[in-house]
Amino acid sequence: MRKETYTFALDIGTRSVVGLLLSEKDGTYEVIDTVIQEHGERSMLDGQIHDVISVSNVISSVKEKLEEKHGTLREVCVAAAGRALKTIRAEAQIEIEGKPIIQTETVFHLELMAVQEAQKQLAQKEKAMQEYDCVGYSVIHYKLDHQEIGSLVDQQGKVASAEIIATFLPKVVVESLLAALNRANLEMKALTLEPIAAINVLIPSSMRRLNVALVDIGAGTSDIAITNKGTVTAYGMVPMAGDEITEAISDQFLLDFHDAEQAKRELHTSESILVKDILGFENEVLKEEAISLIHSAIDSLANAIKEEIYSLNQESSPKAVMLIGGGSLTPKLPELIAEKLNLPLNRVAIRGIDAIKQLRFAEHLKTGPELVTPIGIAISSNQNPIQYVSVKVNGRSVRLLHMRKLTVSDSLLSSGIQLNKYYGKPGLAFIAALNGQSITIPGTYGEAPLLFKNGKVCSVDEEIINGDEIIIEKGKDGRSLSVAISDLIDVVPAKQVILNGERVQVEANLALNGKPASLTDLIADRDSVTYSFPDQVKEILPDEYSFAPFFLSVDGSRIKVDAFSGKILINHFPAHPSSRFEEWDQITAVKTESPSLSQVLTELKIKAYESLTVLYNQEPLTIKKMMAEVYRDDMLLSLEDKINNGDYLTIKKQPAGSFIFQDVFTAVDVTIPSEGSNKFLLLKNEKETAFHEELLPGDRLSIKWF
Repeated sequence: MRKETYTFALDIGTRSVVGLLLSEKDGTYEVIDTVIQEHGERSMLDGQIHDVISVSNVISSVKEKLEEKHGTLREVCVAAAGRALKTIRAEAQIEIEGKPIIQTETVFHLELMAVQEAQKQLAQKEKAMQEYDCVGYSVIHYKLDHQEIGSLVDQQGKVASAEIIATFLPKVVVESLLAALNRANLEMKALTLEPIAAINVLIPSSMRRLNVALVDIGAGTSDIAITNKGTVTAYGMVPMAGDEITEAISDQFLLDFHDAEQAKRELHTSESILVKDILGFENEVLKEEAISLIHSAIDSLANAIKEEIYSLNQESSPKAVMLIGGGSLTPKLPELIAEKLNLPLNRVAIRGIDAIKQLRFAEHLKTGPELVTPIGIAISSNQNPIQYVSVKVNGRSVRLLHMRKLTVSDSLLSSGIQLNKYYGKPGLAFIAALNGQSITIPGTYGEAPLLFKNGKVCSVDEEIINGDEIIIEKGKDGRSLSVAISDLIDVVPAKQVILNGERVQVEANLALNGKPASLTDLIADRDSVTYSFPDQVKEILPDEYSFAPFFLSVDGSRIKVDAFSGKILINHFPAHPSSRFEEWDQITAVKTESPSLSQVLTELKIKAYESLTVLYNQEPLTIKKMMAEVYRDDMLLSLEDKINNGDYLTIKKQPAGSFIFQDVFTAVDVTIPSEGSNKFLLLKNEKETAFHEELLPGDRLSIKWF
């Protein structure tokens, strides 16, 4: 087998560096050789290279040992430590009142704003300005008006929000990794992430529809990855691992750290351990006794792993848990994790290299779960290598870590552009008052930003490749609305009353800033719109209605004549013009009149005239003789003259007397014949009579000419 077919992989961990040579032929993999060397000092911390020179020296040493047997090695596959990943939960929300979400593009924008919020939280949490690559995010849930909902598309409400969990990798992790490899005269052939490396060989794509947690328990940290619905949904890290157990053994049996580490490993293979404490005393301890003495430390590690799994998996247990790494061999750990996650014991298992299909080892090599990750690095770096993609965003060059399908949203995140700042500003709102209650009238919403890829309009989820140019332009600003009173009040409120037997609709009075208004009047900021119902009877009656008492001055005496005074009844009870009324009240309104003199004299019980009915020329004739002469301002009034409220009247009463023939001429016109003499006879009951002859009712009167 030729050496150029080997794949050289390095797993650079907190405690040690594992070098591995892998060959592949016809889909079968063989581990040719491995070298494991521990760091001489704490040059690594939580997956981050803190001393590039020291780490590069260990890498060089591992490389040289492999080269002694297999020849020169120039290219290497490596992984960025999963423990360097940062997972942040964040939420973003937008107002959608009056503007429902009708496009999935708007939902993508909302998710992207949530990821940017996570970036902001991460920067504040880390208290450093180092840059991060977002290596993935998943939506925890959408909310509409603070209530969870399955989809936001076509929903109507006031506020829409999306909560996500996003995972970030510090760019300095990759940069320091490159620096250490360069000092060891190695070129990075391919890059992956440690959790992805392990997942690719243990959980193939066909299994990722299952909700499974992969836990890589190393020396200093326990790295966790979650799969569900066909993808890796979240990454996390617990700052506890095998060293916690080693320290517990050291404290319990007074051992130095190296001896405690050896004792921990023997617990996995022996029924008892022989320990020699720092005082020189030797003691043989049964396995079960030793485990019981360090149970609290194992329980703490199991609990920390359970809590992180819950956090990454939306506060629920996965279907199964796979444990890898040297720390997974900690006694009782699988059982405790299963118990805390409420899973059957057979759903939490340690997975070793035997779980990797079509893999074999050279005969001289020892196998164990600590080799899963370096083997995964070698295999997955060739199958799914991570590369850098360079694009331009608004003219600025941006380099992205290509570890999955890259989209326009990734380029915006890496460029530092805040998407929400590119949304058009909402139109200015203004405030108006309706009957004293403030009403905010919002402007129209600003439009979403416009995105272009290579000069063509695109969406945030559109895929990008190396060399693409992205342009983002600010969306149009909203505008203030033109609002009429009718937008606040659909119709003028009204209520019904019965007025003088007829149903009458009483409308409210509209006012704008205290002045009469109509529904079509436009309103502006700080305007006050009021409407109020007339509540006094006089407000719903015509202006000509008068209810003043009717007074007359007769011969110097002031007299009130109730018959001609105005009056109001509400539900048949006397009321006043200022009396209040309710809907459907029955109102009777009689206005003050201007009666005739005849009506006034009748009401004052003054007899205006005497009358006598006789027959004149065989026709009935009524003769009247005034009994009272009424003067207004020295003017004699007739019985038909109108008398006004407040008139001053003088009445001269005439003595009563009998009617004579002469009185007939006050009621009839006598026509003298044009021919013949002017002589005539006055006849009463067919007998000649005289002008002064007294008449009685029913007398027959006539004039005879000859």
